[in-house]
Amino acid sequence: MSVLSGMTGFGRADGALDGWTWTVEARSVNGRNLEVRFRGPNGFDNLERLAKAAAQARLSRGQVTLGVNARRAEGDAPTLKVNEAVLARYLALANELAEEGATPPSADGLLGLKGVIESDEQVDDAEARAAVEVAMAASVEAALDALKVSREREGAQLRPVIEDFTGRIETLIATAETEAAAQTEAVRERFARRMAELAPDAPGLQERIVLEAAALATKADVREELDRLHAHVASARTLLDQPPAGRKLDFLMQEFMREANTLCSKSATTALTATGLDLKAVIEQLREQVQNVE
Repeated sequence: MSVLSGMTGFGRADGALDGWTWTVEARSVNGRNLEVRFRGPNGFDNLERLAKAAAQARLSRGQVTLGVNARRAEGDAPTLKVNEAVLARYLALANELAEEGATPPSADGLLGLKGVIESDEQVDDAEARAAVEVAMAASVEAALDALKVSREREGAQLRPVIEDFTGRIETLIATAETEAAAQTEAVRERFARRMAELAPDAPGLQERIVLEAAALATKADVREELDRLHAHVASARTLLDQPPAGRKLDFLMQEFMREANTLCSKSATTALTATGLDLKAVIEQLREQVQNVE
């Protein structure tokens, strides 16, 4: 059986290879869909693609932030050098512009131009860099695995809370069934009393009362709403055993509230209306918890 998962969590992993050391941190918060944001070191162009693919393979919802903080040992730091040919071309062009009245170039301005400063990387061959990138990707996967475990811990805490609210809803439905059964007689008595006040001597009064009371009772019949609420409770419990179910539970909360609203609108007694309002309050509390489920 799959494990219920939340959407908030944290995971971390460290790694090292060929003079490089790095730390990967993976964080996530609630989100309607899966959104992955990545920040990594320069020069490892495939790492973002690998990281996002790894996240998509493990997670289905939530806003996920992945960060790879990498550095090289001081002895392996790259050597910087000036490309004199490129600098000469920039300088010649700058001097021509200066003769026409432009501001003469500064040393720091020239050194900041693209291609003037070059880095003689210690890890400069494609095979060595690819090996480091693969090792970083493995650390990303380890951080995501830790994040998933963290989210599953949240899911383990959410489950009993959701089950408790679901049980409270079921109890309120049973109460509503009892109160709804008394609605027909309450409607008949209310209508009979009103008719007796308005037209006590009208011919065929009793027959009219029976017919009108039956029509009003039909309009106030909430058996279908109660049956659907029972079905929704069963669906909620089934979904808890079939994660990831966050989206389906979100939709189910809308259906719960739709039936509760109809129940209140059809209510003909104060007691049933009060139960319907309590039902809506508990459904809203359940909806808030469901929004944390992956």
